[in-house]
Amino acid sequence: METIKLFKPVTAVLTAAVMLFSSATVQDKQTDKVQDATAVVRDFGKMQESIPQQLLEVTQGIIIIPKMINAGLVVGGKRGKGVAMVKDADGKWSNPAFVTLTGGSFGLQAGVQSVDLVLIFKKRATLNNIGKGSFTLGGDISVAAGPVGRSSTANTDYKLEAEVYSYSRSRGLFAGISLNGASLSVDEKANKAFYDNDNSAKEIFISSKTTSASVTDLKAALSALYK
Repeated sequence: METIKLFKPVTAVLTAAVMLFSSATVQDKQTDKVQDATAVVRDFGKMQESIPQQLLEVTQGIIIIPKMINAGLVVGGKRGKGVAMVKDADGKWSNPAFVTLTGGSFGLQAGVQSVDLVLIFKKRATLNNIGKGSFTLGGDISVAAGPVGRSSTANTDYKLEAEVYSYSRSRGLFAGISLNGASLSVDEKANKAFYDNDNSAKEIFISSKTTSASVTDLKAALSALYK
């Protein structure tokens, strides 16, 4: 009986330790995702043909999905996890909310491709509304392949109809990527793990606080795109 009495508190301590370690591991995973997003932004900034300056100047939101998997054999599919951010009234970037992109495509295709994806949003409200559920690119909101070229004379139609412009850097067996029909949704589990609360994406954009150095680095990388 005495052994059983001693065993119970030991078990409780071990259980608590396992839960704490598991929580820390999940949070580290989201930190890695933020760091990967930062690397994507910096790599985009180094490219000769990148996002036009005049489009960046009117950008009100961004989604960065590192290493999205695009795979198929006749019927294709894509899935990736990344971060979404919006600009506040002062032009500063918010903290990131974690999101998931999923979608499929049909056609003659084969192979696996890893894609670094950046989505440029002209309206802050579009991303604020993502907390109300998933939305479909090319369905609920219009999406177009983004124009390239750093200079102000770049051939760009950012003043026209599309709400979102997509940019990708591809590695693998595919030459390009189509996002029509892909679905974007909030990754609530990732957000809770990172911020330790149940805030919606909109609340994260407005009020969630973090001292994470990875988030500071991501904001700095985004700001550097404008220089």
